[in-house]
Amino acid sequence: MIPSLPDRPIRVLLADDERLVRSGFKFLLDVEDDIAVVGEATNGAEAVDQARAARPDVVLMDIRMPRMDGIQATREIASACGLEDVHVLILTTYDTEAYVFEGLQAGAGGFLLKDAGPAELLHGIRVVAAGESLLAPRVTRRLIAQFTSRRTVSENAAARLAVLTERERDVLALVGRGLTNHEIGAELFLSPATARTHVSHAMGKLGARDRAQLVVIAYQTGLVSP
Repeated sequence: MIPSLPDRPIRVLLADDERLVRSGFKFLLDVEDDIAVVGEATNGAEAVDQARAARPDVVLMDIRMPRMDGIQATREIASACGLEDVHVLILTTYDTEAYVFEGLQAGAGGFLLKDAGPAELLHGIRVVAAGESLLAPRVTRRLIAQFTSRRTVSENAAARLAVLTERERDVLALVGRGLTNHEIGAELFLSPATARTHVSHAMGKLGARDRAQLVVIAYQTGLVSP
């Protein structure tokens, strides 16, 4: 379930160096009453500049672009003061494990392949815009799992997780599995608001910018097994 959004269209910035790709996305999004395209960028540097100027809710970000790639552009947007409410959805043809991991580490709110269907793309934009949860289709979860499974779980994982209460650890594990606040609440017999509070506390204690980074931490620490 996607939480309610503000009573205005979701503002989307398209960042892709291929004009036909941008045109196709714009055509798809313009027919949706709750989504509005507010800008187009042909490279990562333009994406950062336009994110600062337009303050979109979601940036659809390609990875391989001239001047600055999508990973670096995501990193700059995620770390920029005043852009805390700008969410990046990486959309690419490259389903390489490293891209998934690096994109999430950079601060992306989700990762989707360009061969996804229109319904999946629209759902992803709405989920990421709401800040509710990482858009994690099956392929993304598989890639995260494969990449992190080859990394040795840090010896200080226990110390890293020690800052969390037992309930927050339970919630972190469910976030790592891709569950929303409503689903976490149902699993742990909590209200969605209480689940959201636990997620926020875990983010603050672990220094995570968003739920996407909580997923990475859940795998890195071994709390969630591939």
